[in-house]
Amino acid sequence: MRADTTLGGSADDQLIRAIGAGTLTANIINITIGAGIFVLPAVAAEGLGAAAPVAYVVCAALMALIVACFAAAGSRVSLTGGLYAYIEVAFGPFVGFLAGVLYWLMASFAVASVASAFAGSIGALASPADNPIARGLIIAALFGVLAALNVRGVRSGSRVVQAVTVAKLLPLVVFVAAGLWFMDWGAVRWPALPGVGAIGKTAIVLIYAFAGVEVALVPSGEIRDPSRTVPRAVFTALALTTTFYLLIQGVAQGLLGASLVTYASAPLAEAASRVLGDAGRLMVLGGAVVSMFGYVSGDMLGSPRSLFALGRDGVLPPVLARVHPVYRTPHVAIVVYGCLVAVLAISSSFRQLAILANVAALTLYLACVGAAFELQRRDVRGDGEPFSVPGGPAIPMLAAAVILWLLSNATRKEFSIEGLVLAVAAVFYFIRMTGGQTRGRSQRQPERLDADAPIASGSAAAADGSTAS
Repeated sequence: MRADTTLGGSADDQLIRAIGAGTLTANIINITIGAGIFVLPAVAAEGLGAAAPVAYVVCAALMALIVACFAAAGSRVSLTGGLYAYIEVAFGPFVGFLAGVLYWLMASFAVASVASAFAGSIGALASPADNPIARGLIIAALFGVLAALNVRGVRSGSRVVQAVTVAKLLPLVVFVAAGLWFMDWGAVRWPALPGVGAIGKTAIVLIYAFAGVEVALVPSGEIRDPSRTVPRAVFTALALTTTFYLLIQGVAQGLLGASLVTYASAPLAEAASRVLGDAGRLMVLGGAVVSMFGYVSGDMLGSPRSLFALGRDGVLPPVLARVHPVYRTPHVAIVVYGCLVAVLAISSSFRQLAILANVAALTLYLACVGAAFELQRRDVRGDGEPFSVPGGPAIPMLAAAVILWLLSNATRKEFSIEGLVLAVAAVFYFIRMTGGQTRGRSQRQPERLDADAPIASGSAAAADGSTAS
């Protein structure tokens, strides 16, 4: 969608392309290595035992196929909005809008799952908090505090987000470095290769730990030389992240052996205690709590603004677009979003929410794979020579096949939730498009690109992403 500006042209024309390969790689790693890795080693071991690294390799291989498609699309559509922009340019505004809804659905389930794990880690730190009532109170307090901070102003929210990266990664690095010296190497030997079904059921949960590339690619309009920067950054980040995950899983398995599955709420903390004693356990638990709190803080800073934008544009009730008279923040959207994700987190477990987030993410990835194929077929071009996926259509087709295989391991309930949300979103979209009585920017409808027209940065199809991401 085109946003009006005072300087003329589209919004993307005015952005500074300052993000290079190193910055983008670091940003992808920072977003990808999040709170999930503090919990997922036990999930992987429960599904595959000592062969759990197989699921990581499968997820990494799938993500390699997917990020190849991301790279191809990102090198051809250098517009802010990331996957949302790629899909909208390839398939038009309606499919782009649904992609934005999928992104929001994925983000909501993901942050709720992290909040659920946050409460579990607090319970591991303080045994009186390790019960359902205390868990609910912790989650409610978490979102209540963060909502209050963000209502008081965006600076308050952003300050909380800024200081968590080192606190998140340092305990994991210490854990791996210390644990490698004390592993029981027999505990990581595979008794046999697991079956395809077991790998699929584990991988659909574990893919949660690899998501995040799509978030880092949202500021595509500010990436320098995207045709080279995007492919280089996504593949480098994937290689480094996968290596780190395999080390974490291997060390945890080598320290705890078969008992790893019994420490579902805080497996790495228990493994660290075997090497570094109570200090190691507290270090990892503290790192997990800080990481999870930082993730939720960052989400509460950004995601409520999508509700604000949808209310402003008339897609959702206009009350969501109200701005606080004193703090000048979208206070209604912040409170509503906080209540929604708190209810999700309290009512479901980490595993359930992670799968729901993954189903939405994989559906979004499938749409982007299709967009990469379509953009390459039409030879849409942005800045510079675009990155071409090796093998032509073979990689997108293989990526689509593997995504569909993973999705086949989801349940009817998970598909029903996603289908219901998309159906409601489609109804809202067509009411908005046909009613003509929308608010804010609704009079500036997205323009569909000509199928054979090249794309320059900031073209008429530019999407600022605010209404659907």
